[in-house]
Amino acid sequence: MAEAQEFATHIVDLLESFGPCEARRMFGGFGIFHQGLMFGLIADGHLYLKADAQSRKQFEAEASEAFSYYKQDREYKLSYYRAPEAFFEDPDACLRWARIAFEAALRNPNKNKKKKT
Repeated sequence: MAEAQEFATHIVDLLESFGPCEARRMFGGFGIFHQGLMFGLIADGHLYLKADAQSRKQFEAEASEAFSYYKQDREYKLSYYRAPEAFFEDPDACLRWARIAFEAALRNPNKNKKKKT
């Protein structure tokens, strides 16, 4: 688990120019948050970034695959795509992909929030 924590810390360090981010433990991995919104997911040693209908094609153009998991012999895919290699290699690309993911999170706020009645 120390290796996973180190990777999460590394991702937060890479995102320094994007603004304050934090890695929170969740689901056996980490969620990456900025301004209270989760826009990244670390699972199985990989970083996945939030995508939506508007940004999904950009991830697919990079041959990024959606995060998926199996439960009761059924595959579930989430709207998080594996971060392109450029994210890790180029600070400008890191910033660009972070913005794309965060904008997707802004367009799709947590649908599980309870409504006040």
